[in-house]
Amino acid sequence: MKAAFLPDRGVVKVSGEAARDFLNGLVTTDVGLIQPGLGRFGALLTPQGKIVADFLITEAPSGHGGGFLIDCPRALAQTLADKLGFYKLRAKVVVENLSDSLGVLAVWDGEPGIKPDLTFADPRGEKLGWRILIPAELAPKAAGLIGADLVDSAAYEAHRIACGAPRGGIDFMYGDAFPHETNMDRLHGVDFDKGCYIGQEVVSRMQHRGTARTRIVRLVLDDVPPEAGVEIRAGDKPVGTMGSSAGGIGLALIRLDRAADALDAAVPLLAGGIVIRLAEPDSVRLAPKKTVA
Repeated sequence: MKAAFLPDRGVVKVSGEAARDFLNGLVTTDVGLIQPGLGRFGALLTPQGKIVADFLITEAPSGHGGGFLIDCPRALAQTLADKLGFYKLRAKVVVENLSDSLGVLAVWDGEPGIKPDLTFADPRGEKLGWRILIPAELAPKAAGLIGADLVDSAAYEAHRIACGAPRGGIDFMYGDAFPHETNMDRLHGVDFDKGCYIGQEVVSRMQHRGTARTRIVRLVLDDVPPEAGVEIRAGDKPVGTMGSSAGGIGLALIRLDRAADALDAAVPLLAGGIVIRLAEPDSVRLAPKKTVA
């Protein structure tokens, strides 16, 4: 079992008697299902349905003051706190950026036999492991307590990429991507049965009409990996953009129909002149569009 403290992650806390209903009316996941020891994946969207910030969220037990703890990109923690504060109006909630005192320890390749407070399974997928919200200085002690080897955060990056979990800011750009494009619908990040939230109409329409033409897909890299941000082409046609890579695996934001056409025509995909291959070629085959009555 391995553990790594993630310096790129921060924590925002939302507390107060109205916190649950407040968050539930804003984000893509059903906050009503969250409890201490259980996390959910979700996002705050623009009214146009694009991702402002994606995050994991859990509930703090009463011994830690209650409220909801949001594990988010540290670079966006204050922006997220400010956005939530903007929507607060007269709601009885308090929004705090705790990123200077609380961070994220990722644990994978095993289940902790002892689970410290503020531990929860990564809700995006079993292989991604566990999260422990903890001050950075306590990471070595926590790793020892659960019997994990403390490794560099680069090891977790390689694991995340192998699991096909996108990272905002490198695999897609915040403010420019819809949840379906980043596979949030497949990673349990969108609840289609809950009530309204910001951007819900757009997301629901994409789900019911099957109109997501662009998605993050996994790549196999047989050569030196292309740099993130490099355009991917099939012949003279742009197909997508290269994202993160490690250990011969990469992620890319791909236009599905163009990638499928390239496969059918046996045209190689090139990123910066480097040949790349789709790890799951069938992943670019579009399902038939759903009809809307």
